[in-house]
Amino acid sequence: MLLRAVEQPGYQEIVGADNAAGLKWLRFGLLRLNPGESFTGETETHEVVLVLLEGACDIEAGEASFSGLTRENVFQEKATAVYVPIATTYTVKNTGAKPLEVAVCKTPADTKYSPFIVRPEEVWDRPVGRDNFLRHVHDIVVNNAEGKVQRIIVGETFNLPGNWSSYPPHKHDDYKPGVEACMEEVYHYRLNPSHGFGLQSLYTADGSTDEVYRVQDKDTFMIPYGYHPVCAGAGYELYYLWVMAGDVDRVMIPNDDPQHTWVRQ
Repeated sequence: MLLRAVEQPGYQEIVGADNAAGLKWLRFGLLRLNPGESFTGETETHEVVLVLLEGACDIEAGEASFSGLTRENVFQEKATAVYVPIATTYTVKNTGAKPLEVAVCKTPADTKYSPFIVRPEEVWDRPVGRDNFLRHVHDIVVNNAEGKVQRIIVGETFNLPGNWSSYPPHKHDDYKPGVEACMEEVYHYRLNPSHGFGLQSLYTADGSTDEVYRVQDKDTFMIPYGYHPVCAGAGYELYYLWVMAGDVDRVMIPNDDPQHTWVRQ
């Protein structure tokens, strides 16, 4: 389920339609542009969220234009994101003096909404957990986008060094109204300092899947099912962009592993 970072210029599709995890509702890629370069894409049958990771850019989405977008890096500033609906041409131009990096988060859709921007001051920053599973979660396209998108959900999580997130271990692969959502998920990681690492677990209650991966800067992880806690290595802050989508409700209802939910008390 782990996809090691292999940096490429321009647009790089990382999670495509033929992904090894069998994800049906999620596609993910990275756009890297040098100063002065631009990229034009077509959303076709996908709704897209462009998340600025680092650099400065202007973005055009159909008839909408968003200019002067900047972010030093994911650890120093909150995100800026632009939603691009289905059947829409978009252009991203690097307007800065340094390389630009943008995450391209996609999910199949059939309803066309209007483009919109989420600025840093509109990102909801909330602490989650306590003790050594305290982390900061930034909702980018979540409740604020209800009625403005079809199924995509996007946010960011920041683990302090040595701390856990997605903890207590939770899953969202079964549809139980009010108890558990049925959502695929993709994580994209960054480490501070960048040579650090984290540990990503994926397991199921029946033991048929029980895996742990050492994740590094710019790796990507696919989560089609199962519990998926993650821990930052001591001394290293761990960030991950998370993208979720499913075919039933557009809701975030994680369901804790009953063996470990007691830590909330």
